[in-house]
Amino acid sequence: MNFKRVVIKVGSALVAPDKNGCSGQYLLAIARFITDCHKAGKEVILVSSGSVAAGRQLIKHGSPIPSIPTKQAMASVGQMQMMANWQRFFDVPCSQLLITHGDLKDRQRYINIKNTLRILLANNIIPIVNENDTVATDELKVGDNDNLAALVALVSEADCLLILSDVDGVFNKDPRSNSDAIMFNEISEITDELYAMAGSTTNHIATGGMKTKIQAAEKAIENGIDTYILNGSNSNVFEKLLKGENPGTHFIASQAATKAKKHWLKHTLKSNGQILLDQGAVEAVVSKGASLLPSGVQSALGAFAAGDSIDIVNAQTKQVIAKGISQYSQRDLERIRGKKSDAIQNVLGFCPSKVIVHRDDMVVLSK
Repeated sequence: MNFKRVVIKVGSALVAPDKNGCSGQYLLAIARFITDCHKAGKEVILVSSGSVAAGRQLIKHGSPIPSIPTKQAMASVGQMQMMANWQRFFDVPCSQLLITHGDLKDRQRYINIKNTLRILLANNIIPIVNENDTVATDELKVGDNDNLAALVALVSEADCLLILSDVDGVFNKDPRSNSDAIMFNEISEITDELYAMAGSTTNHIATGGMKTKIQAAEKAIENGIDTYILNGSNSNVFEKLLKGENPGTHFIASQAATKAKKHWLKHTLKSNGQILLDQGAVEAVVSKGASLLPSGVQSALGAFAAGDSIDIVNAQTKQVIAKGISQYSQRDLERIRGKKSDAIQNVLGFCPSKVIVHRDDMVVLSK
């Protein structure tokens, strides 16, 4: 287990194998694996499907394929059942994050999610993420949890994504109807041919199939996150993972997660403003790898918003020393520049972060 931070996506087939309420049949082994990860100093974020299946027996419906409003009602009541089911397997606290793709596309909400996950992990709390199905639009399938897990892996800066389902991995043909199907142990490139092999789900309660898992893997590996598709119903899978073995299909990341993040910050994001620093802050950022605090900021230029990329400039030499993602808008930063972090709440009336740019959201350009 070379990863430091892992996102584990658990499918409906594992949470509610009979499609009618939560079960511990498969979750006990998964929870034991998560506990072992914690003991080894790893950080774990869960993305759990199953709220619709968990609430299915509590909402009256007259069709094997429930309507969208019915599914949303099932999700509403089932979410509490699912969370209670997970919590009973852990001695540490669990937290609930209900998000949509819209939350991840919005700059301010994206950075709020990132900050929340950082604090939860720092306090040894297991974040359990699910699509906010009760408000999801364009039906539930637009927010399948395979792709959501990949996005959570990106926002949390994980270096590994485990997609757990009731299949062993990716095969060259459907293993349930073809006894000669061959599983791919490693995949280094996702091609059109690979997508052609993937069918859609036949489970009316689930929202994804093999295709969405491959889509999720593609998102992750392009950003340096090793991804595995594994059979979560087989407890031997977790024993092999703990031994450093690959018990499923491994999608190999094209580069290290840290390198991918730095490349994205340096070359992809367009800067929308500048923050000018005093010499003490320049030294802390360049030589000590520190986060940027408001006390070291002399001025903020440009109409940037919270979540925008900005250039970090040495006020004395006018040299751009770093790029990063600002936790505050230019307008708010002008009000708190030069002040101690503890004063932010009093000045602005809110304090989403005590740092202006977190060191994990920054790439140093000049030493």
